[in-house]
Amino acid sequence: MSPIPPWRLLEPELLAARLWAGELALFPTDTLPALGVIPSRAALLWELKRRPAEKPLILMGASLEQLQEALEVPWRSEWLAAAELGWPGALTLVLPAHGPVIEALNPGGSSLGVRVPACPQACRLLELSGPLATTSANPSGAEPASSPEEAAALFPQLPLLGPLPWPKATGQASTVIAWIDQSAGQPTGQLDGQIGSWQVLRAGAVLLPGM
Repeated sequence: MSPIPPWRLLEPELLAARLWAGELALFPTDTLPALGVIPSRAALLWELKRRPAEKPLILMGASLEQLQEALEVPWRSEWLAAAELGWPGALTLVLPAHGPVIEALNPGGSSLGVRVPACPQACRLLELSGPLATTSANPSGAEPASSPEEAAALFPQLPLLGPLPWPKATGQASTVIAWIDQSAGQPTGQLDGQIGSWQVLRAGAVLLPGM
């Protein structure tokens, strides 16, 4: 596989500026390499990957505080407890959400997947760029890239977070759990008085007690 030319590798400050300008970028996480873009340009990810429109994207942030603001709903104690157990790490929480971010990442939906990765390089970029719409680095239906070289070969037009080497990733996708309103049987934003529980949507790198 061809080496990645130095001009494609950008330090966090430069890559964050390119992201703010609306460009797509590749960066490491603790699970798999990711494609990212600012939420207002999320449609570019579906177009680039030829991803089915009904498959939502994940919002990745550097901290719980970044993601709390993005959801535009009060965080329940159960959500905070799950975040405390699984973040930073390979845990995606699918939570009720409102506002422009969910409309960009899950148009017409009522919930949004959010995650704080356990990758210092990714978190440094996310601190500078703000939360990003993300997905794995692969055309839809193909195996995800497992290294920066594979990601760069799949998307030769995109810049990557430098420097190399990226930290070693697990290669296993994140665990995905969704908050389910038991009275309605589906995620919802009407929080007051709800009784809810977690549902495992995808078993992955994180094992949570009782799930």
